[in-house]
Amino acid sequence: MTGTEWWRTAVIYQIYPRSFADANGDGMGDLAGIRSRLPQLAELGVDAIWLSPFYRSPQRDAGYDVSDYCDVDPLFGTLADYDAMQDAAHALGIRVIVDIVPNHSSSDHPWFQAALAAGPGSEERGHYIFRDGRGENGELPPNNWESVFGGNAWTRTVDPDGTPGQWYLHLFDTTQPDFDWDNEWVRTQFRDVLRFWLDRGVDGFRVDVAHGMIKAKGLPDYTPPVDGGSMGGATSLEPGVVAEPVAGAPYWAQDGVHDIYRDWRQVLDEYEGDRILAAEAWVDPLDRVAQWVRSDEMHQAFNFAYLETPWDAAPLKRVIDDSLAAFSAVGAPSTWVLSNHDVVRHASRLALTADNLQGHGIGPNTVGLPDTQVGLRRARAASSLMLSLPGSSYIYQGEELGLPEVIHLPDSSREDPTWFRTNGERYGRDGCRVPIPWEAASPSYGFGPSPASWLPQPAEWATLARDAQEGVEGSTLELYTLALKLRREHGLGLGSVDWLPSPSDSVLVFRNGNVVVVANTGDQPVELPDGDLLLSSELLEGRTLPGDTTAWLQA
Repeated sequence: MTGTEWWRTAVIYQIYPRSFADANGDGMGDLAGIRSRLPQLAELGVDAIWLSPFYRSPQRDAGYDVSDYCDVDPLFGTLADYDAMQDAAHALGIRVIVDIVPNHSSSDHPWFQAALAAGPGSEERGHYIFRDGRGENGELPPNNWESVFGGNAWTRTVDPDGTPGQWYLHLFDTTQPDFDWDNEWVRTQFRDVLRFWLDRGVDGFRVDVAHGMIKAKGLPDYTPPVDGGSMGGATSLEPGVVAEPVAGAPYWAQDGVHDIYRDWRQVLDEYEGDRILAAEAWVDPLDRVAQWVRSDEMHQAFNFAYLETPWDAAPLKRVIDDSLAAFSAVGAPSTWVLSNHDVVRHASRLALTADNLQGHGIGPNTVGLPDTQVGLRRARAASSLMLSLPGSSYIYQGEELGLPEVIHLPDSSREDPTWFRTNGERYGRDGCRVPIPWEAASPSYGFGPSPASWLPQPAEWATLARDAQEGVEGSTLELYTLALKLRREHGLGLGSVDWLPSPSDSVLVFRNGNVVVVANTGDQPVELPDGDLLLSSELLEGRTLPGDTTAWLQA
């Protein structure tokens, strides 16, 4: 029945395969490791998993540089390992969503290698964005665009005779050339990729850089504002300050992307079982994001406006209202998300005391580093608020353990291209990608059977390991498990937000069905309204709700 599809209310758990579970002890997470830990995700109570890329790749950008969209990289296993993992998930009632990366490929992809070999004006070069350079001898890039990872967005080729050739566009790393989506051949190849995975039984796709792909005609020069996030969004961590939209980028949010997703939707609709498309679209404002989830396009779009909102009642109320209005206007559910593999974990981010733009990361020299205890307390309260909202929620692996950003990574261990392309000016995203802990007393904290870990794990992982929290009253793991159980029992995903009178400007109070939610974003305690306590992000004394705490009450 339309309006009750699983994805409208689903809690979807993001797995970053490198860092989730390692079955063979080589220090790199893999598909067999994921399969082995699925029972714990079933116990947590998630409805689906979303896997970041596991395709064949030289791994220069952790798999977001794909060299074969229809095979598994040996780092992670084989197609048979994928099938076994998916079958195990389905047997547990967990759906499987996989990443697809359509804006660019790896420079190692045979399609790009063929384009290099074929030369200017060839059909093969037409699959990517090649242009002649500016200047007397073509020595200047075709325009002034900057890479998301820092530096120029163009790289010049070298012709077979050793002379400089054309330039190719890469909005990300040099090794990630952008496809030309005005080329029908490219569209045909990706329809085939979709069908390959749909035929294997995948339940949907998370579309990387879903606001990219189409570039403005003529590729005009553009200089982004200094306060814009690297993917096109903007953020401020100052309480009460709303992120301003970053408008006009000729490589983000062009109208032509919607034709692509209408076409993809028709492909998915050929298959049974409510297969879905979820957009990673860093677009402002929310009613523009909603264009990605119109009835004939995608099913979900990540709510980055919510992720970027500070822990402060007024802007939170505003973004909740705006989200519900914008998405419901096109018949789509709102989504809610606080962390992912590209942003500082919210157990740290919510306690930062200075601006931190998306993609920049934090490290030892960052200004305004968080207080760990304040960050965890706010994260628990923010997660409890998020999971009470109607729509679909996303959880990033490890946030159910209260994992903070790993700040003190040795520079020698860093792998994010952002770190290298900015000469260490930006730390990048490695701090949120450190392999997660399962068992306090095991090698690599249970990440794998050996001490190996592709990024070093901090000593504090022992106290945050899953087995150290399981069954422990008040632990973050138990808080999440209870929240997901109550969310399901009380039908909060299909509910609504009805605001109730608040005792303070720093407190949110609303009813969703038969549950009243009270979130105190301030530092002064308030008295709870009547109702039996269902959940609290912190231990309460009597009927008093302290600051940085969220409670659910039976209405």
